[in-house]
Formats: sequence, C-alpha cells, structure tokens
Amino acid sequence: MVPIVTPEEMGAVDAEAPEPTEVLIDRAGGAVARAALRMLGGTYGRVVHVIAGTGNNGADGRVAAARLAARGVKVRVFDAADCPEVLPAADLVIDAAYGTGFRGEWNPPHVGDALVLAVDIPSGVDALTGAAGPVLAADRTVTFAALKPGLLFPPGADLAGAVEVADIGLGQGVHRHSHAALVQGADVAGWLPPRESDAHKWRSAVRVVAGSIGMTGAAALVARAAMRSGAGIVHLSSPGALVTSAPVEVVQRPVPMVGWAGTVLDSLDRFHSLVVGPGLGREEAATSEVRRLVVEAAVPVVVDGDGLFAMAWNADGAAALLRRRTLPTVLTPHDGEYAMLTGAPPSGDRMVAARRLAADTGCVVLLKGPATVVAGPGGRTLVVTSGDQRLATAGSGDVLSGVISALLARGVPALEAAAAGAWLHGRAAHESSADGLVAGDIAEHLPTVLGELQ
Repeated sequence: MVPIVTPEEMGAVDAEAPEPTEVLIDRAGGAVARAALRMLGGTYGRVVHVIAGTGNNGADGRVAAARLAARGVKVRVFDAADCPEVLPAADLVIDAAYGTGFRGEWNPPHVGDALVLAVDIPSGVDALTGAAGPVLAADRTVTFAALKPGLLFPPGADLAGAVEVADIGLGQGVHRHSHAALVQGADVAGWLPPRESDAHKWRSAVRVVAGSIGMTGAAALVARAAMRSGAGIVHLSSPGALVTSAPVEVVQRPVPMVGWAGTVLDSLDRFHSLVVGPGLGREEAATSEVRRLVVEAAVPVVVDGDGLFAMAWNADGAAALLRRRTLPTVLTPHDGEYAMLTGAPPSGDRMVAARRLAADTGCVVLLKGPATVVAGPGGRTLVVTSGDQRLATAGSGDVLSGVISALLARGVPALEAAAAGAWLHGRAAHESSADGLVAGDIAEHLPTVLGELQ
C-alpha cells in the first residue's frame, strides 16, 4: 500500500526529518528534474520554464531548474508572484509555485501546448480535499514521501495527471504519522486466502436477503457477484418473491413477505457472511425485519441499499442500533445514504467523514465515490481508486455487496474485505467498454480479475 498523509501529518513528518531541510530539498529537486527529463525525452534543444514560489515548493523547483540547466536544457525561472499572464513557448512548464500548505487562489499563466509537471501538488489544489480554484492542470505530478488526499479526490485527481511518489528519506516519519493508504493490486492479492486442497462449498457460504416483488434484479446481482468472487455456495431469499434471474447455481430459500427475520436467523448456522438490504423496499414491515436480522445475525454482515435505510429509520438512530452488533459489519453508503445515516452529507474531507461514521457505529464504512474510502472503527483508512465512471450504472452497488460478502465468507477481515471488494469491483469494470457496461458485466468479469491476481 502507498501511504497517504494529510497536510497536517506531512508537517509532523517534516518536523521529525532526520536530515536538514537543504538535503531534502536537494533530493526533491533531483526527483523533479529526473521526471522532467523523462517527459522531455532528451535535453538537446529543449526549453523548460519553472514557476517558483518563495517556500520549499519553490526551492524544489529552483533545484530542478539548476539540474536541468546543467544537462544542457534551456531553463528560465519565473517568480510565482510576478508571473506574466502568458509564458513564452516551451516544451515543459514546471509548476513549483505553491505547495500543500497553500490557501487562497492564484491565477496561473497560459502555457500553450507545453507539458506541465507539478511539484508535490498542482498549485491551487487543496491538498486535504482535492477542491480547486484556478489551477494549471498537470500532465504529471511528483509528490514527496507519500500521497496527499487532494491527489486522489476530484477535481484534484483529474488536475494532477499521472502521479509518482518520490522517496526523499522520510519513510520512518511517514509510517509513524500516516493513518491511511492507497490500495494496490498486490495488497489485494496478499489478502486473498488460497483455496485449500480439501475445500468444500460450505467453508465459504454466503446468505443473501435481498429483493422483493418487482425488485428482484438487485438480489440476482448480489448472488451472482458472490458466486463469481469465490463463495462456495450462496443461499438467496427474497421475501414473498422468486428470483427467476438468479444464477442456476444459487439456492433459493423462500421466506414470507412479513415476519421473515426469524426464519432467516434460524438458518444461519452454516453460513459465514450475510448480505441484507438491496431491493428489499422501505415499507415498515420490511425495515423492522431488517433491523432485527442485522442486530441478531451471528455472522459478519454487509448492509447495503434499503438495509441502510432501515438502520437510519428508527427512533434510536443508526449508531445505537448498529453498536449492538458484536461481529464484523460493513456499511456501504453513497453520499445520500451517508446523509440518511448521520443527518448530514459527507464533509469535504471524505476520510474524516468515513472515520466518524465508523467510530459512531463500530462498523467498517465503505463510502462510495470516485475515490472510495474504507474506514474501520479504530480510524485505519484505505482508499481505492481502481474504479471510474463505468461504475455509474444501475446495480453496480449490488455487485459490490456480493463481492464483499464472498471475501468475508472466505475469512478476509472486514476492513480488507471491503477495500479488496472495492478494488476488484473497479478492476472488473475495466474489462468492459466505457460505454454500454451493465452491472451484470462487472460480475461476469470478476473471475478474470481474480485470476490475474494469482
């Protein structure tokens, strides 16, 4: 995993740096110069402009300028506070105007068709939230020691271009102060347990309670995704309904339209995880059963969709209800569901928002978004960026719940199961065209992505 630090945490890392600031600036400037040379593809006849501010960010840029000039590049340095509105033609512009501590706005110059390399973060992007005013959009950003949240959340993520993390010798400090990390494929591969030679279907059994009359599609998607993610067997119940679109491998267990929670609870003894909520509806008869099932289920639970509504729609509030759980629980809200659970939408700092809900409920919280945030009750936070706009299609969240449930059933701890599920979900979507993807396609591509990890 790649560590993520907030500007405040980075300040603490810098304060504990084992070497003088001048040494660190020299290393940072060297990393910027090397990235610039890769972008230029050579030095002969190349022209580079450096926009440099007064702080350490500007100092990094000036070191890079000197390194490039020593290699024969024609370099000109412009002061960030007195930069012309239009820069002369160049092959590359290095934005070293303002760093992660900048507040306010600046008016970046027009740079024509020159490539842009940002130092640490594009100037004008909020390093904590990704919010941005006027910004010189970068083709590449070199950041130091760790990722910054503003490089992962839009619009900052879109303005940063390709991001690389340069090691300048602050590793131990980063590990002491970082409470978040970006999930990589190698992390997911390490979390997935191998299937034992004597495995059988009941060692990773998933129970799904989802769907209702006229809303059976969600149930089918959850069940299909769980099967495609390694569940040995899936039993599906849709109160009062038969899910004709469910995979033939899924066992359907009928339950009545009302009073079904007890029936499900009595049949959980052989299962290793439970999904409850998608497509169940929001009538009181359904929500009261969901609340009972979630509180009393003696297995790890994924609560999604209408299940989240049921948690929120009770006199005591979601947190008081969910804190009665003693086994791992994963909540998967989008922003609207988050507001329903807490009374307000997520703040600009989405990592803090997810952590607060996790701490209040004692659950793992997966806050959906362009960058998905997964937070545990203790504050540990994982960020997943494998997905993109392809996931903005009906039913994709149902698939995600099915993936997480299969990983829980396979013995993956709840925080890692949620993060790995989000990563696999995003990668599976990439196996399809950007246009025309439907949620069922994501489920069908999951075995391919799992196979690539092996």
